Amino acid sequence: MKRDISEEMFRQARKVIPGGVNSPVRACRSVGCDPVFIKRAQGASVFDVDDNEYIDFVSSWGPMILGHAHPAVIRTISATAAGGTSFGAPTPSEVELAAMVVEAVPSIEKVRFVNSGTEATMSAIRLARGYTGRNIVVKFDGCYHGHADSFLVKAGSGLLTLGIPGSPGVPEDIVKNTLSLPYNNLEILESSLRQKASNIACVIIEPVAGNMGCVLPAPGFLEGVRRITKELGIILIFDEVITGFRLAYGGAQEYYGILPDLTCLGKIVGGGLPVGAYGGKAEIMDCVAPDGPVYQAGTLSGNPLAMAAGIATLKELQRVDFYAELNAKAASFAEQLNGISKSLGIDVQLNRVGSLMTGFFAGGPVYDFESAMQADTTRYAQHYRQMLEKGIYLAPSQFEVAFISAAHSGKDLDKAVKMTEWSFKKLLDV
Repeated sequence: MKRDISEEMFRQARKVIPGGVNSPVRACRSVGCDPVFIKRAQGASVFDVDDNEYIDFVSSWGPMILGHAHPAVIRTISATAAGGTSFGAPTPSEVELAAMVVEAVPSIEKVRFVNSGTEATMSAIRLARGYTGRNIVVKFDGCYHGHADSFLVKAGSGLLTLGIPGSPGVPEDIVKNTLSLPYNNLEILESSLRQKASNIACVIIEPVAGNMGCVLPAPGFLEGVRRITKELGIILIFDEVITGFRLAYGGAQEYYGILPDLTCLGKIVGGGLPVGAYGGKAEIMDCVAPDGPVYQAGTLSGNPLAMAAGIATLKELQRVDFYAELNAKAASFAEQLNGISKSLGIDVQLNRVGSLMTGFFAGGPVYDFESAMQADTTRYAQHYRQMLEKGIYLAPSQFEVAFISAAHSGKDLDKAVKMTEWSFKKLLDV
């Protein structure tokens, strides 16, 4: 494939944007190539500025569960934009979407909209600290909750991809109040929480880790986290920015039947537009200003375009059997990929839940940060480049998730399976 225009655009971008991108992983450094610049998308495909078409498994990092440019969503956004794009005032659409979220997510009684997943998580931990009067935030190694200072300790996502252990600019006073523990290790969690319970405000967790690759909770792990935090009076926050409206209409908490105290949402809830949300028990949410003393604000929070896109998307997700069909499609796809790796004898561990999956180039099971770090990133980088040349658009990092959307057809997935087999054979020939 020729990418002359993409290459020129990247040269121009690096002159005016740090690294030439507005989010680090997009620079594609870990996979040894330059990024392609996307100009449009439709259904399960994205098209670059050189008019190359790719079957998309990045899905804008998760929001496009319906596929790109879904007609109902586009119609709604267009009609809303005709009446104005921002008012800085309450609108009927934010009330409508809030009611839909409260009805859908089992643990949420009240919700506040913000503009990104990072805003949602940073606001949730401020609320947890304000509500409890405690300071320490507990997170898990390899889980990523955005780029707020408190979360850049053993975080996943771009930090992990770029090999950055943390970030300059984060004061030690903040780091000392963040405790990062091994994911899926209930024994260490319980011991750590009991030692410092009187000063722990919250435990925040991705119920399915998605930012060190797809890592599933071990049987009983989430149940144990809920039991211990409830006993010790520690706020449990589910970061469902990825899993919200993805695993089920009510998210991972519906899928696993475990209710946190607070939930963070993003991606799907905004239908592909910039949005985040945090919500939970009314008693806790009533501490947020103006009702309470915990301050949080945003000029574009509840933006009418994002609210309209979210409403249109959630209405589509209410279709009977939507999730059953999506998850069955993903399961069949994963089964075929597993069959290829086994028949060829190549070391690939495919972790999947619902329509989320990651193929780790690793020789053993991947169940936490340390085991994820055993993956062969050099081999993944070669696989990425080979698949890109064949029109398959994967995440430019071993430590990210592939998303299946409702728009992926049997033909799309069959091509991806065929190209995966071809790529694996080339890897073995090296």
